[in-house]
Amino acid sequence: MAEKDLKKGLLITFEGSEGSGKSTHVRLLCGELRRKGFPVLRFREPGGTVIGEKIRAILLDPGNKDMGAVCEMLLYQAARAQVVGEKILAALKEKKIVVLDRFLDATICYQGYGAKLDIETIKQIGKLATCGIRPDLTILLDIGAEEGLRRSGRRDRIEKKPLEFHRRVRKGYLKLARENPRRIKIVPVLRDISRTQSAIREIVDKKCLSRI
Repeated sequence: MAEKDLKKGLLITFEGSEGSGKSTHVRLLCGELRRKGFPVLRFREPGGTVIGEKIRAILLDPGNKDMGAVCEMLLYQAARAQVVGEKILAALKEKKIVVLDRFLDATICYQGYGAKLDIETIKQIGKLATCGIRPDLTILLDIGAEEGLRRSGRRDRIEKKPLEFHRRVRKGYLKLARENPRRIKIVPVLRDISRTQSAIREIVDKKCLSRI
C-alpha cells in the first residue's frame, strides 16, 4: 500500500503511570497506522538515539539509588533534547506521524508532581529541550498507582520509588488532562488490551484523518 500524504507532520505522545501498558499500545497503534498506509516513526523516552539509550540506562539502573531529583530531571531533558534534535524535528518536517512513548508531560508529572521540583522551571528547560514543539495529541493511559505497580513488577529505579510518589504522579497527569482537554485524552486501562487499543484507535483515527 502506498503511503498516505499528510498535510503536515503529526506528533502523538503516550503518557501514563508505571504498568499502564504504554509500550504495548504504542507498538499496536503503530502497526495499525502502517497497515492503513500512514508514514509512522516511533520512539521512546528516554531513548530513541544512541546517546538517549545510554542516558536511559543510567536513569533506570537500580544501583543509582542516590541520584537526586534535579540530576534526574536534567538527564531526562538531555535525552529529550537529543531525540528531538536528531530524529523528531526531521520526521515532522517530512510530514510523518511520530508516536512517542513519553514526552515533556512525563517530566512534569514524575519530577514535578512526583519529586516536587518546581514545575515552571521544568517547563522552561523543557521548552529548550523540545525546541518548542508540542504534541498534537496525547493519549493518557490511566491506571491506579497500586495496580500499575503490581503489573510492572517494580523492577527499575523509578518503579521502586514509594507508592505515595506514584500516587502524586497520577494526580499530576489527571490535572494536566483537566488543563489541556483538547490535547490530552484519557483512556482508562482495561484488563482487555484489545478494548483499550480500540478506544485509542478511535481517538487517533479522527486526528489522522484531519491531516489527509
